[in-house]
Amino acid sequence: MQILVLGSAAGGGFPQWNCNCVNCRRARAGDPAASPRTQSSLAVSADGERWLLLNASPDLRQQILANPPLHPRRGNRHSPIAGVVLSNGDVDHVAGLLTLREYQTLSVYASDRVHGVLRDNSVFNVLNPAVVARRTLPLDSAVEIGGFDGAPIGLRVTAFEVPGKVALYMENEKAGPGFGTQSGDTIGLEIRAANGRHFFYLPACAALTPELGARLRDAPLAFFDGTLWQDDEMVSAGVGAKTGRRMGHMSIAGEDGSLAQLAVLGVRRRIYVHINNTNPILLAGSPERLQVEAAGWEVAYDGMEIRL
Repeated sequence: MQILVLGSAAGGGFPQWNCNCVNCRRARAGDPAASPRTQSSLAVSADGERWLLLNASPDLRQQILANPPLHPRRGNRHSPIAGVVLSNGDVDHVAGLLTLREYQTLSVYASDRVHGVLRDNSVFNVLNPAVVARRTLPLDSAVEIGGFDGAPIGLRVTAFEVPGKVALYMENEKAGPGFGTQSGDTIGLEIRAANGRHFFYLPACAALTPELGARLRDAPLAFFDGTLWQDDEMVSAGVGAKTGRRMGHMSIAGEDGSLAQLAVLGVRRRIYVHINNTNPILLAGSPERLQVEAAGWEVAYDGMEIRL
């Protein structure tokens, strides 16, 4: 199984277009310690020929161009992208679907809740149902992934609920602490090949529950939410008023952070993805980057390749 990190940053990318924080200034200046990143997405293949996207970022066209395995190879119209799996309805995970509108056969897999989001927004009707199949991912049940024609591509995906939050544009302030969050708003994914090789993908996660911990225990590989270093990071940086908890993201640092919480689970390879532009782990050699690396974590970067 081959995995490509298409994009490793959170919404807005790095540097973010309207952000003048220290990290973004260094990235714009060409500082080699502050490598630019596009918005979060992975591609995975069991055979190197047919590919599944895990989320479709707004930067998808740029990401396809940067990754030759995703280029057309046969005839005048072709794509090795057989399908897309969506982990939530956030703009930075669904907007790239509009890039795939050019009458190309593929399948879009998501929870019922996220499919409802797509149905309610007529702009996604550019994904012509004559060539784009919308298929539901039931929770806690392995699904054989296929292209538009249903032919298997050698990957099975199991979706499971993780603590999270409804997409920002769907928030209902009157709904109370969860802002209208419902089942299926945020899911984690287990991707498994026919040979048993597998990994987990959780680009958004608000907390590590006992159930989630049990699922991840002794996993060979997990891509995990690395949005913020600390909960009040954006407030302290003067670029926003929301905490990580308010946005549905578990921070890295602290006793209740992912660095400490996942340390006891025995996950053999741990990689942070969906990293916000304010997060100091984006800077090579920073104390925070050195701390996560000393703890056995890796920081994802665009173009990172992994084989299982």
